[in-house]
Amino acid sequence: MRRRDVLGMTLAGALASGSAAAQQWGEPPTPAGGDPDAPLYPSRERFALWPKGAPGAPGVLPTFNPTMNGPKGSRELWLRGIAVPEVHVYRPARSDGSCLLSLPGGGYEFVSFQNEGLDVAERYNAVGTTVFVLSYRLPNEGWATPWQVPLQDAQRAMRLIRARAGDLRIDPAKLGVVGFSAGGHLAADLCVAHAERTYAPVDAADALSARPAFAGLVYPVTDARIGHAPTMLTGGGAAPSAEIVAARSPVTRVSAETPPSFLVHAIDDPVVPLEHSLGWIAACRAAKVPVEAHLFQQGGHGFGLHLPPVLPGSRWPELFGAWMRIAAEGRRG
Repeated sequence: MRRRDVLGMTLAGALASGSAAAQQWGEPPTPAGGDPDAPLYPSRERFALWPKGAPGAPGVLPTFNPTMNGPKGSRELWLRGIAVPEVHVYRPARSDGSCLLSLPGGGYEFVSFQNEGLDVAERYNAVGTTVFVLSYRLPNEGWATPWQVPLQDAQRAMRLIRARAGDLRIDPAKLGVVGFSAGGHLAADLCVAHAERTYAPVDAADALSARPAFAGLVYPVTDARIGHAPTMLTGGGAAPSAEIVAARSPVTRVSAETPPSFLVHAIDDPVVPLEHSLGWIAACRAAKVPVEAHLFQQGGHGFGLHLPPVLPGSRWPELFGAWMRIAAEGRRG
């Protein structure tokens, strides 16, 4: 079974056997510590989102559980049990002022921190972009209002990054976001619900805008009403109410204030139907929001930045890198 297929199969029960298949992929999951394939984690520079603890905390906090998953020689880091969400900072050798918040996927069941976070940082650091990777909380780990938990963390991350722009040596008006799969849902949700009050203000940073200057949506979930997507909002738990599903279906809330968007989707994606991206494109066009889309015949799901070079889709990271610099100079957050 291909790596990208299995990663996608964990999309909160999108396929009934998804989680079990993910756990059986290659070798059984092992603790990240001591694994020869384990990446440098955590980053040398990082900061927590919530100085007094995250909102809606359960009585017993989840236990942090980073694991390495996949076949020997190419295992990768997944995160679960995130009680202390953090922004991990990756600076380029020579910054050109561009900056990007990366939201990894994992079906809101885990955070695919390496494939859709660390690898993003490595790729775009090389061309002068400062990359922030968010380890966000997961809905199925006991938090109150689980369908808001990732959005709370994404909003707070955007505001804190902007509040620290001087120290980080970035232009806060050019801060964009890129999200993959469930992280694509989170990025899309942030685009339309950046001003929604999901938590009580903590400090002066919460007076700042959480609106991205632009958004990259890679095989994203944009409509929680499609298929099994509603259970994603609770991490595979009980289906939320119709009102919650509607509120967390960002495609229905696209407006003239939605940031410019760049979409990547494989037509043969077996997990997140192409209709999620097609719906976002149509909504952006109706709202006269700039949108660029790259739809590739082959690629499956969960490929991150690693499609085989023979496939045209392997060029999407370069295309996005060029696009985001143009988008950042336009409609600013």
